[in-house]
Amino acid sequence: MSQKKEANETPVLVLALTITLGLVGCVFWLLTNNGVISNITNNPSSQVLSKGDTFDKVQNVPSGLFSYGGSTTWAPIRKEVDPLIQTSQPQFRLRYTDPITGAPGTASGIKMLLNNQLAFSHGSRSIKQEEYQQAQQLNIRLKEIPVAIDGIAIAVNPRLNIPGLTLAQLKDIYTGKITNWKQVGGPELSIIPYSRRLEEGGTIQFFDENILGGEKFADNVQFTPRTTEALRQVAKNTGGIYYASAPEIVGQCTVKPLPLGRKSDQLVPPYKEPFIPLEKCSQQRNQINADAFQSGEYPITRRLFVIVKQNDQSDQQAGEAYVNLLQTAQGKELITKAGFVTIR
Repeated sequence: MSQKKEANETPVLVLALTITLGLVGCVFWLLTNNGVISNITNNPSSQVLSKGDTFDKVQNVPSGLFSYGGSTTWAPIRKEVDPLIQTSQPQFRLRYTDPITGAPGTASGIKMLLNNQLAFSHGSRSIKQEEYQQAQQLNIRLKEIPVAIDGIAIAVNPRLNIPGLTLAQLKDIYTGKITNWKQVGGPELSIIPYSRRLEEGGTIQFFDENILGGEKFADNVQFTPRTTEALRQVAKNTGGIYYASAPEIVGQCTVKPLPLGRKSDQLVPPYKEPFIPLEKCSQQRNQINADAFQSGEYPITRRLFVIVKQNDQSDQQAGEAYVNLLQTAQGKELITKAGFVTIR
């Protein structure tokens, strides 16, 4: 009797299995033809980005042409981010704007913001108290929103043989107390310090306040208006030294980034170890020491800000939308690609 029952159930089970496999096949066909399986297979990161954390999924992005400016440290981020924002949010048109006179930088960006020349601005230092006061006199409220962490790196000539510098030695070099590399364990060679001028950017003002402690630059400091020119001079002169945002120095092929420390036995490189020799630079470049920047082990780090006007108008909407775009998974990926550390 039981054998007869089992024989009768077998066709039913086969039919059920056939229907199930058919349904699975239909679903697979639909997913494949809609590109879902293809996207997951060919782009592993799409599993993260599919959550809506991409530029095109950000809401409340205004329409119009919005001028912005400020810190030159932001240049690598702008290069990576802006073209993709324009593609994903074409109604949100961005235009980087230099000041009419003087060099671009955090200070000039804030000044232009207060003069209604910009919708929002980039900063590589915090807003100063006097800048808040100037804004208050104009009935403008400013807000700084941190989006990334940067390190200040020191560039020297590749031929200079020195293990690194302490922060105290770096200060003494730029204030004129140390004038020869022999004084810090290097060769008998005069030091040629390069810098941009104090009024030309947030990086210099940060360096002045946090490294020099407000002391004046030494008479032997040679001022250049642009980082590219300063690095060119350091590459030519064995005794040269310069400081700038880490992404502007670490990946260069003509200068050597120098380890820094609060003490001589605590030197930390701004690059991932092991150091890639510069002769291999065309094939492989040194990368930012992101872990040391994130943890604070590297001794000179700072935050980068978007500076927004709190005026309940289109300028505020533009600035906040720009921040929201940068804080997506796609934005953070591009910030990392530009050589900075994202704020989690």
